[in-house]
Amino acid sequence: MALRLIDLSQEIFQGMSVFPMHQPTFIMTNMTHEENMEATGSKKLGFSARNLLISEHGGTHCDAVWEYKPSGATIDKMSLEYFWGSAICIDLSHIPPTRKIEPNDLETALSKSGQRLEHGDIILLYTGHYDRNFGTDKWQTTYTGLSYNAAKWLAEKGVVNIGVDAPAIDHPDDLDFSGHLVCGEYDITNTENLCNLDKLVNKRFLYFGLPLKIRDGSGSPIRAVALVEE
Repeated sequence: MALRLIDLSQEIFQGMSVFPMHQPTFIMTNMTHEENMEATGSKKLGFSARNLLISEHGGTHCDAVWEYKPSGATIDKMSLEYFWGSAICIDLSHIPPTRKIEPNDLETALSKSGQRLEHGDIILLYTGHYDRNFGTDKWQTTYTGLSYNAAKWLAEKGVVNIGVDAPAIDHPDDLDFSGHLVCGEYDITNTENLCNLDKLVNKRFLYFGLPLKIRDGSGSPIRAVALVEE
């Protein structure tokens, strides 16, 4: 059995697009190779490193329940079972940004995928937003998202993590933040700013998106990957 690893993570860099309420990313040189050689007195080898200033929700990241539920677990207290495991990806790329994703959309996409949603699964929603709009003015403003009933439909199916190739699982016009609201009600997580989901549509695979163990963290940047059987 051959296995292939698919990278689902966006690049981290200064100037990267960040959700408007979060800290912009800054990358600063801590010490150059030459400065380190001068500091240590070494004539053969210098070490260089940079400093990162980044939001817990910068780039491809997962959320702690505490972010949207004050009594919920912070990222360091959440079981790793939320962040890796058996996953499926369904195709919702035909849903226009003018409306939300509804339960019937999920049911139809799941049926077309030929997959079965199991209790404890991670589900990734391919909306096509990354492919169409990443790097444009529409990236942070024009995408579809889950309605309250759609998010609840997934939660009641037993999913533990809802991932999407957009800045949020909520529709940008939804000031109730319905997807996050449901995640809080069911104590589950979500993963945002994924990419390359087109390579996973209608497949079952192993997903890994492990957070940094940030004490009292509201979320964490991750390196999300899918392990797929060839």
